[in-house]
Amino acid sequence: MPDNILGFEAKSLSGAPIRFADMAGRVVLIVNTASECGFTSQYGGLQALHEAYGERGLVVVGFPCNQFGGQEPGDASQIAGFCRHNFGVTFLMGEKVDVNGEGAHPLFAFLTAALPGVLGSHAVKWNFTKFLIDKAGVPVRRYAPMTPPGDLGRDIEALL
Repeated sequence: MPDNILGFEAKSLSGAPIRFADMAGRVVLIVNTASECGFTSQYGGLQALHEAYGERGLVVVGFPCNQFGGQEPGDASQIAGFCRHNFGVTFLMGEKVDVNGEGAHPLFAFLTAALPGVLGSHAVKWNFTKFLIDKAGVPVRRYAPMTPPGDLGRDIEALL
């Protein structure tokens, strides 16, 4: 198993490639998102982190996921429009992926193994689980869905 995210790739909502190797030397925050979740307002907090720390080296990457209560039913265009219109999202949004199970995107399979959740669970518990990655691409901290993005500032600062 790799020890960092730099070998992983994904696609953006627009279909463009996302190469995590291009993020070497930057701090990365990866979040599974959903448009119809009780935590959806966290898009605003994620955008605030992007605006506060982006120029200093933070990359925020959201990955929509429909595995939790069917709370992300839209297609790429609908998701992008929702995020832009409701929260002014300009941070990087990946394509809709599975984060658990056999069909889980390899990035999330790696992240959940590298940073197990409560009681050692490798599963993502719900939408807006957050993974903080250091400049070498190594996962350093996992945050529960109920942790507001604003609470991550000190940890982000320490890694920048």
